[in-house]
Amino acid sequence: MRILTKAAAATAALSLTGAAFYGVGAASADNATPKSDREIPNITKVEDKINAYYGGAPDASGNYQASPRSNYAQQVADIEASAKRQIKHAAEHPGRDGRKPAVVLDVDDTTLLTYDYEKKNGFAYNAAAFDAYVKSAHSIAVFGMPDLVNYAAKNGVTVFFLTGRDASQRDASALNLTRAGYQVPVDAAHFFLKDKANPPAYLSCAKTTWTCSTVDYKAGTRKHIESLGYTIVANLGDQYTDLSGGYADKTYKLPNPMYFLP
Repeated sequence: MRILTKAAAATAALSLTGAAFYGVGAASADNATPKSDREIPNITKVEDKINAYYGGAPDASGNYQASPRSNYAQQVADIEASAKRQIKHAAEHPGRDGRKPAVVLDVDDTTLLTYDYEKKNGFAYNAAAFDAYVKSAHSIAVFGMPDLVNYAAKNGVTVFFLTGRDASQRDASALNLTRAGYQVPVDAAHFFLKDKANPPAYLSCAKTTWTCSTVDYKAGTRKHIESLGYTIVANLGDQYTDLSGGYADKTYKLPNPMYFLP
């Protein structure tokens, strides 16, 4: 379930200022009932910080775009540089077990940027509005990520996308990835979406009824990918739940102060 509310945006944005962060052991603090209004960040001020961080401004079409010169873009670039070194090493030093190197990437705010949607919707989640946004297929790429992904593919590292988007959003999501500059396969063999109606057999938590948490779903899918003869050398996501559960040599957390997914 996606938690995306003004309160979530306000709390998540504290990571921007160093006042708090989401991670191991943070849940108890985040769920505590404030004893005073002084413990609660002002939502308007938090949203101002988010917008300044992304350098966001409307373009000629009225769409809000982040700036490639923003602090967000710089932070992403630093993370991508580290990931590229990992991918380069894996490509140049294949394992002796015959397993093929692979990378796994989340979609929303890892490969495709949803800042325009979040800004227009007041950093609050609405399923119908988000579905319409996804199906418009006009998200821009997270800065620099197509270069990283295309570099991996050109150097023999297989690219997989793994998202919490619904299976009904497959075609639009695949089109958007291609439009955004990802020159890699986005077919069913390389692009995994959540399918509660027809779950894959390899997810034990989806048998009979879907009981998978985000970690269950994503870690279980990575386990499946590795069972196909791959070693996941890098796993990239903007949420800690994208990265937890193992089945990756190294994880890379992309910044996202807009929402938090448990």
